[in-house]
Amino acid sequence: MRPTERRRGLAAIAAAAVLLAGAGGAMAQGQGALLSGDAPIEIVSDKLEVRDQENLAIFTGNVSLVQDTFLLRTIRMVVYYTSSGEGSLSSSNTQVDRIEAEGKVYVKSNEQVATGDYGTFEMATGLMVLTGKEVVLTEGDNVVVGCKLTMNMDSGASQVDGCGDDSGRVRMLLQPESQGN
Repeated sequence: MRPTERRRGLAAIAAAAVLLAGAGGAMAQGQGALLSGDAPIEIVSDKLEVRDQENLAIFTGNVSLVQDTFLLRTIRMVVYYTSSGEGSLSSSNTQVDRIEAEGKVYVKSNEQVATGDYGTFEMATGLMVLTGKEVVLTEGDNVVVGCKLTMNMDSGASQVDGCGDDSGRVRMLLQPESQGN
């Protein structure tokens, strides 16, 4: 199965998870799509608002999205989806296009953790972008700090940008004992 087909199928699973969350309650480099594999996706929040006419679902308050080793925590998460035909969020023809997270965004996958103020996750391109006053990426004792982290989940390529002022340069701390990892 090609990565694009896998993402579309997984997006449908994510949409189903959104529906399930409404009834009762999607980083690791080189691992492919944001939400990948056959593991179930659990989304928990204080509130869920579904706007079917606008093709979006809004989760607010202590939002947590978990799939296998992937964890996303934030204050507010908006899921943008498309439905072919007359489908709704519960339809099998529903695909997640984009997820936006805002307010203390925390993303963890395996041993990597990234934090920022705002995050976007583009399903079609596999791009994750975190921005904020201080964006921090850690793996073990190694730390990279900037104001924008862009990561391609398909290729594993990533880039950290500074904040644009004299004090806002990218900073990196590598621990010698961690370099062999």
